Amino acid sequence: MEQIKKTPQKVADIKKIQQSQANTSIDIETEELVEIEELASKLMKADLPETLREKALKMVGRLRRMAKFGSYSGEYELIEKYVDWIITIPWGSLSKDNLDLGNARDVLDRNHYGLLSVKERILEFLAVATLNPFDEITSEGGEGGFEKMKEMKKVEQHAPILCFVGIQGIGKTSMAKSIAHALGRKFVRISLGAMGSVTDLKGQSRAFLDAEPGQVIKALCRTGVMNPLILLDEIDKVSAAEGRRADINASLLEILDPEQNPSFIDSYIDYPVDLSRVLFICTANTLSTLSAALLDRLEIIRFPSYSDEEKEQIGRHYLLPKVMKACGLKQDQLDIKESTWPLVIRPLGFDAGVRQLERNITTICRKVAMKIVQGKGEKFTLTSENFREYLPADIGVYS
Repeated sequence: MEQIKKTPQKVADIKKIQQSQANTSIDIETEELVEIEELASKLMKADLPETLREKALKMVGRLRRMAKFGSYSGEYELIEKYVDWIITIPWGSLSKDNLDLGNARDVLDRNHYGLLSVKERILEFLAVATLNPFDEITSEGGEGGFEKMKEMKKVEQHAPILCFVGIQGIGKTSMAKSIAHALGRKFVRISLGAMGSVTDLKGQSRAFLDAEPGQVIKALCRTGVMNPLILLDEIDKVSAAEGRRADINASLLEILDPEQNPSFIDSYIDYPVDLSRVLFICTANTLSTLSAALLDRLEIIRFPSYSDEEKEQIGRHYLLPKVMKACGLKQDQLDIKESTWPLVIRPLGFDAGVRQLERNITTICRKVAMKIVQGKGEKFTLTSENFREYLPADIGVYS
């Protein structure tokens, strides 16, 4: 084979290529070091538990060593994701509760009719918190919030773990929202319906690809405080698959037990997180699927079915104004006579909740809106003689 002669021009080109490759390698290495130092800076600026900060800094230190020997990219993404999650957790940030009993009573009465036992329990919680308050740590408190929060361990006070039990449509979820509004707390809902894996609640180990924290830690991150009101909705409807329900009940026990939740460990974060300031409220239609150990930790508050008299009051003062506003109707454009309300409440059969009642009122308001748009009038009165014009016979719940 004829040997290729290297002319002076070719030698110069080769040197340029080699120099370019060397410069590129230096640029890549510099970029990697900048990324690593940015991670370290994030950790140093964040208000974190010191032991967790040290653990994360060791992971960043390992990245520095790996950057010199390759296989850096994949490990960097995993560590960056972990660092982003732990600095997003609002360590030591607490919102201040509104402990005004008069305000709480007004909010609850304005949004809900009856349910006196539930309202009384919330007012009791506020009264106790007034006499034995938590130390005030707000999200504006700056650095050192976590250290201050550790000192609060001395205060023997836990938020109550309430469980609202009753059939569907009687206001369990809306009551939880009203309680959060009355207290001035952030609200977040976690649906447990058909949940089939413990990892949904407690996260997954970082050994797995695409691992993330569980819903409880995500709820804290979304609200930005360590004391939100978290609604665990449909706690009785977790997956019925063999073994899964028992596992999820056991995880809920760790989350809801006042003796365990001050050091709740998410499998992804792998560090104790204090949930003792969270106000947990669970909802369920039945308690038959919950374990005895879990029931022992819950304060059960039963929501009774509404009577026809209660439904009429709810329909008149709560549902009708809300539905009329949603349908664009003015207050004087629809009048439902007192003798007509029993027909609106129970057109075909009995419904223990008020969802069907709300649907009936919505149907009436839509009919009125259509008549107004068609120019058939501006004001309408619903009587026992004409109510079928607004509420057809096939509308309602069959007995």
